[in-house]
Amino acid sequence: MQGETMLKFEFSILSRNGQKIDSIQIAGKDQADAERKLKQMYRHCEVISCETKQDNQRHSLHAASVEDILSLISK
Repeated sequence: MQGETMLKFEFSILSRNGQKIDSIQIAGKDQADAERKLKQMYRHCEVISCETKQDNQRHSLHAASVEDILSLISK
């Protein structure tokens, strides 16, 4: 999988016993791949909704921590 970008998808589902579960985040190369992984964990579930999530937060946290490290080094 080297070189492939993984996307994050956030699912809301109904489990097979009718319980609603929100905000299940799964990475996949596309929505079908993420849904396949979801159905391996939650067999016979019904997908209510699926959203593609942006991974901008991780990058900004990384940038902030690099800035903090550089700031500590320069002191």
